Amino acid sequence: MKRRDFLWTLSAAAMMPSMGAAQPRGPSTPLKAGGTILYDSRSVALTRVDTDASGALWVRKADLPRINGFEIKPQGACRADICIPIPRGMMKGNTFNLTAFAQRVGQKFIADPVTRVWSFGEIPVVQGAYVESRIAPDVTVPDRQGRPVRLSQFRGKKVLLVTWASW
Repeated sequence: MKRRDFLWTLSAAAMMPSMGAAQPRGPSTPLKAGGTILYDSRSVALTRVDTDASGALWVRKADLPRINGFEIKPQGACRADICIPIPRGMMKGNTFNLTAFAQRVGQKFIADPVTRVWSFGEIPVVQGAYVESRIAPDVTVPDRQGRPVRLSQFRGKKVLLVTWASW
């Protein structure tokens, strides 16, 4: 089953609201069997995740860079030049409350707790960095001969990038 097909099969009852304050709870039990996190067109299989009584998803801090590119530092959760302060209640030992983080940054998410799959949308603060700076992210595409061409090769020049997909 393709990722986009799977997302449509998630029941409406599994949707989790992204409003309200995050509960400062730790995992209800030690991290147990894994789950799958969908984010940014990729699927990340984790061997150990947990949910607490409120349904919040707790992951290992060490797994965070693989999930969404953020890394826990003293100043908060950081990715490139963006750092988001993290309250102590969102971290317990070596675990991190990923759904509370999503709520904090305004990221939408849905969950299917039965199959242990969580899907996270775009992070507005990350997406906004490209829009506000007017600098396109560096992409690499093959030319007609199949050689990779990077957008950064044309820095300072006007470029029209045309794409299409067969699906």
